[in-house]
Amino acid sequence: MFGGSRTVPRTARIAKWPVVTEEDELAVSRVLASGRFTLAAHGEEEIPALEQEWAAEAGTRHCVAVANGTAALSLALAAVGIEPGDEVIVPALSFVATAAAPMHLLAVPVFVDVDPDTFNMTPAAVEAAITPRTRAVVVVHLHGLPADMDEINAIARKHGLAVVEDAAQAHGAHYRDRPAGGLGIVGAFSLNVSKNLATCGEGGLVTTDDEGLARKVAALRQFGELSGADTPRTYISHVLGWNNKPNAIQAAFTRSQLRRFPTDRRRREQNIRPFLDRVASLPGFLAPHHSADRTHAWHILRFRVVPAAFGLEDRYAGPLRAVVQRALRAEGVPAAPYQSLPLPAQHMFRADSGFDAWPWKLAGTRPQPGGPDAFPAVFRVIEDSFAIQKAHLHPDAGPLLAHYADAFEKVWQHRDGLARLATTLPYTHPWEEASTAGVAEWESAFPS
Repeated sequence: MFGGSRTVPRTARIAKWPVVTEEDELAVSRVLASGRFTLAAHGEEEIPALEQEWAAEAGTRHCVAVANGTAALSLALAAVGIEPGDEVIVPALSFVATAAAPMHLLAVPVFVDVDPDTFNMTPAAVEAAITPRTRAVVVVHLHGLPADMDEINAIARKHGLAVVEDAAQAHGAHYRDRPAGGLGIVGAFSLNVSKNLATCGEGGLVTTDDEGLARKVAALRQFGELSGADTPRTYISHVLGWNNKPNAIQAAFTRSQLRRFPTDRRRREQNIRPFLDRVASLPGFLAPHHSADRTHAWHILRFRVVPAAFGLEDRYAGPLRAVVQRALRAEGVPAAPYQSLPLPAQHMFRADSGFDAWPWKLAGTRPQPGGPDAFPAVFRVIEDSFAIQKAHLHPDAGPLLAHYADAFEKVWQHRDGLARLATTLPYTHPWEEASTAGVAEWESAFPS
C-alpha cells in the first residue's frame, strides 16, 4: 500500500493450530484400538480422566465433558433451573452462542452494554438490567480476559441470581489468583479446534464445585439418564435431556493437548507481551491489556484506533479503522473485523425469529432494541476495532509477531496519508454491511 516490499515476509507463515504431535496421534490411536468410543462403553477411561484433569486445572471439584461449548452453556443454564420466560442477562458483545443458549431453553436474553476498554459486561450494567424475572447472568470473559467477577457475584447474591461463566475463550486465565471456570456457580468452556485448548473438532466442559449441579449436567447431557460410569445403563430418562455427550477420541486428543497446555500458555505470554508493548507505544492504537489482579488468555487480540492521535475528529473512527486495517493487511498482518453485529442486532434475537417467534410469544417478553443508542460502547468498539485471531496462538509465533509489530510501526509512520484517505473514503458502518449481507444470504437460501 505504501510501495516497496511488504513488512511481513511471505515466508513468515501462520503456523497451523492446534499443534498436532506424535503424542496426540498416539492418544487417538489408543482409543481406536480400544474400541471404546462413548460414555456408554464399559471401561471407557478417556472422558472421566479428562473431566478430572480439567477440574484440577480450573480449581473446581467437578467437571462434566459435553459435545461442544454451546451445549456446555445450555446445560449449565438448565442445571441451575432456567425455565421458559426467565430472563438471563448477557453481554451485547460476544459470540452468538452466549445468547442462543438461554433461548434454547425458551428463556429471554437481556443484553447489556460493555466496558469499551475490557470488552466485558460491567457490574453496573448487570445491576441496572435486573427485573423480577431475572434468574441468571452469563458472564463472558471475552477474548480471554476475566470480567469483574467479585462485584458481579456480589450483585447476584443480593438478587438471588445464578452466575454462569462463559469461559469459552478463557482457558487458563486467572482472576485474583483463581482460575476462570471456578469463579461463578458453574462455568462453561469450549474445546473447539480454534481454542487455546482444543480438541480435534468440537467439545465442551462444564465446571462447578456443586456436586448436585454436576450430576444434573451429567444427566442432561444424556437424555436425562442417571447411569454412572461404573453402573449399567438402565435407559431410564428421569428428566428431559439432550444427546450432548462427548466422544472418547476427542477426550483423548484434548488430554494430550492438556499436558502441553501450561508450557504453551507461558510461551504464548512471552511471545505476545513484547508485541503488545510495541503496539501500545504507538499513540494511534489501543492494544489489549489487563489489570494487575488478573491474567489474560490472549485468545483473540483486539485493537482499537485513536482518531485524535491521527489528527482526526471522532466521527472518522470507522473510516480510519477501515484504512488502517487495509494498510496492515497489505503489510502482511491478518487484521480483520471480529463480530460486526452486536448480538441484539442479530436476526435470531428479533420477534419474528427464535423458535417460530418463541420465546417472544410468552406473556411479558419482547426483544430489545438493538441500535447504537441502546449499546453505545458495543457499537463504538465494533466501529473502531479490528482483531488478530489464531496467528499468535502457536508457541513459536514470536518471530511472526515481531514482524507484525514492524508492520504496525510502519503504518503509524504513514499516519498522515492514512488520515487523509480516511476523510475521503466511501464508508458504511460494519453492522449495516453485515445486516445487508445477512438479508441477501437469507434470500438466496430461502427465496420469498
